[in-house]
Amino acid sequence: MKTFQDNAGRTWTVAINVDAVKRVRDLLKEDLLDVEHVLQRLMVDPILLCDVIYCVCKPQADAENISDVQFAQAMAGDAIAHAKTALVEELVNFSPDPRDRENLGLAVAKFNMMAGRARELIKARLDSPRLSQEIEAALSAVGVSFTNLPESSESTPDR
Repeated sequence: MKTFQDNAGRTWTVAINVDAVKRVRDLLKEDLLDVEHVLQRLMVDPILLCDVIYCVCKPQADAENISDVQFAQAMAGDAIAHAKTALVEELVNFSPDPRDRENLGLAVAKFNMMAGRARELIKARLDSPRLSQEIEAALSAVGVSFTNLPESSESTPDR
């Protein structure tokens, strides 16, 4: 079992077992066993991710009288990142076949590597002097086009 802390300081235990998988199916109509499909969506959709984690943690939330809204209000930033890690690790460990666990672990590692590389490329692009020049040129072009527009309709008499 993995744990994470939400932004309200509460510690949540993420345990993927048959009961949790059934609960997610019943409440969200999402099949955690369709790993290829659902894992991809969980990695990029923080809303779905938090809904799934709430369903997985629902017995704990019920015991502590924490609604789905209260749970969601405490989920942002690092809390979501830590919850995602806990959920994905639990999903990987849920598989009964060690070869499937290994393959799923490799797939998650590959996705994380590619996501990290994409972030690096985006940062490099944002930091590049060329982008600053392109933005300045675009702003200049917009400024020129704005000076050539006719006056506003307020100063134009109605017909």
